[in-house]
Amino acid sequence: MEASVKWLDSMTFVGCSGSGHQVVFDANKEQSTAPSPMEMLLMSAGACSSVDVVSILQKARQQVLHCEVKLTAERADSIPRVFTKMHLHFEVTGVNLSDKQVARAVELSADKYCSVSLMLAKSVQVSHSYSVKAAEGLVKAD
Repeated sequence: MEASVKWLDSMTFVGCSGSGHQVVFDANKEQSTAPSPMEMLLMSAGACSSVDVVSILQKARQQVLHCEVKLTAERADSIPRVFTKMHLHFEVTGVNLSDKQVARAVELSADKYCSVSLMLAKSVQVSHSYSVKAAEGLVKAD
């Protein structure tokens, strides 16, 4: 895997992945125009784990209509301001969702599949939780 990051101006940078996708980072605390690198890392953990949860539920033939992960993190008070704790809470909505299947999907992501959170867990206290909501009037879009 390869990537590059190029300074644009002030504290704004653009990253380019080896697959050609670009993303802007901004470390300007006063007038930020994009997520900071630490915010990107937090969102990456959420995206990685969400991919796992949705995929596992779909393979289990669960009718998932919506999945959102709310992330919270704590950072060290002194430099380097690394993450010390991170929590991922999944809100999964669907038709006749099995609580047991959602619990299994979150657990598998946390313990086996999510490369980002498993890598972070080597130095960060990472925790997970979930809630299951029944779909009311939602129609799955194809």
